[in-house]
Amino acid sequence: MFMESTSIAPDLTTVNVATYLRDMARLQPYKRAVVCPCGRDGQNRVAYTHLTFRQLDIESDCLARGLNDRGVSRGVRTILMVKPSLDFFALVFALFKVGAVPVVVDPGMGVSRMLNCLKESQAQALIGIPPAHVLRTLAPRYFKDVKTFITVGRRWFWGGFTLGQVRSRQWEPYRMADTRADEIAAILFTTGSTGPAKGVYYTHGVFDAQVRSIRAQFGITPEEIDLPTFPLFALFDPALGMTAIIPDMDPTKPAHVNPERIIEAIVNHGVTNMFASPALLNRVGRYGKENGIRLPTLKRVISAGAPATPANIEQFSAMLTEGAQIHTGYGATEAMPVSAFGSNAILNETRKLSEQGYGMCVGRPVAGIDVRIIRISDGPIAQWTDDLLLPDGEIGEISVRGDQVTRGYYERPRDDALAKIVDGDTFWHRMGDLGWIDKKGRIWFCGRKSHRVVCSNKTMYTIPCEALFNNHPRVFRSALVGVGSQGRQRPVVCIELVPGDAGKDKKGLKKELLALAKSSPISEDIETILFHRAFPVDIRHNSKIFREQLAVWAEKKI
Repeated sequence: MFMESTSIAPDLTTVNVATYLRDMARLQPYKRAVVCPCGRDGQNRVAYTHLTFRQLDIESDCLARGLNDRGVSRGVRTILMVKPSLDFFALVFALFKVGAVPVVVDPGMGVSRMLNCLKESQAQALIGIPPAHVLRTLAPRYFKDVKTFITVGRRWFWGGFTLGQVRSRQWEPYRMADTRADEIAAILFTTGSTGPAKGVYYTHGVFDAQVRSIRAQFGITPEEIDLPTFPLFALFDPALGMTAIIPDMDPTKPAHVNPERIIEAIVNHGVTNMFASPALLNRVGRYGKENGIRLPTLKRVISAGAPATPANIEQFSAMLTEGAQIHTGYGATEAMPVSAFGSNAILNETRKLSEQGYGMCVGRPVAGIDVRIIRISDGPIAQWTDDLLLPDGEIGEISVRGDQVTRGYYERPRDDALAKIVDGDTFWHRMGDLGWIDKKGRIWFCGRKSHRVVCSNKTMYTIPCEALFNNHPRVFRSALVGVGSQGRQRPVVCIELVPGDAGKDKKGLKKELLALAKSSPISEDIETILFHRAFPVDIRHNSKIFREQLAVWAEKKI
């Protein structure tokens, strides 16, 4: 692990992220902490179940005691495969209180990749719903280190405990582990949408810094009510004192969400804050525009996972009242948040520049984060020197440093070497993203480093080039890919038409798109346009385009 392979001094400060829940249980014991839909009646009216902050604290105490008694103790890596629910929240905070290490993998990445991640974690315990236990009985070699099995729900033919058997019957305050700031708190796997799925090493100190940063950046108060459409983001809600309303949706398919269910939850509970991917924003925003819907209680939307286009932001903003904003957050599993930018500035200040190919402005760095642009390199950089830096205005790799930046990957020293740069007693994380900084200190995102197209005469960047084509009214989205070996790549633009476009007169459309390409020096070398029925996208947010797959497809087409 990166933290152990450098000279970075250990942080002996006692920090346990579960203390936030205990504080909220004391300050606002009877406020709802988590609300989940639990069924519908004959009139399709939804019923809800909930836990208050006091109840959630008590429930996690009872589970913590039972888990510890059954060997799920401090430092034990524990696979958690439970759907968003009351049990999910109680279990996560119970594991934090014990000092155990939840291992969280997005099931939407596919069974094969998920199993490889679980095997890589070398977990010693598994807490999961029945399908998770069916999976481990059918593929035992991926769970060979697991010794403790706990079923959330009905246990069938497999062994182990049920959650009811684990839960302590009598409550008394649980003395949570006095974990250090640099002690591992969780292993969160990336989905692998921009490379191999990797287990990110989260410490209690990183979680603590993230809670403080999110609260300060967005002005979140305990009186607020949140609709987190991405499950992991929901875990910040109890720490922030917000009520979490679990949406009635499949979290692995935000692009196919039922807009009525999202709007229903906002209206039923007076939701003030929502976290959503650009794909969900687009679907719900389009429905809201078509039906003239307004959401007066919603004062803040945080969108992340992929760049949200100005058109997407403008469409959703039509449902909001004056003063409410959509914030595009920039970051990654390894470093979050890095920056944020409000919709007022996006629509009134930077939209035209983005549409002209300057990139996507993601705002200024949040408090506590240092951001530097360094020269583009595909190899490891062992030590930081100022010679790496590029002047403002030049495109390079975005590198960040701060308390909310994770120190490394779990048991992946090669990936650590590629992503981390040691700088004395601290380090920089290379985001793998390209961008530049303007005179106002704002970051402009220009795409993934691995997606740049290196031609014989220039390097081309995805976000700036694609913006020119996305301006066309028939284009839903575009993707720049390179065909051939790096250094001599041929730039190709793949086009996905807007939903409902029958694709007539593609020859004429191609001429129009090529004319757009010739209108700008950043895209004038593009001579090949290909039409693709539906782009392959990431599972988690349904927004990141798998350009690697499109490049293989394009090579076969030309």
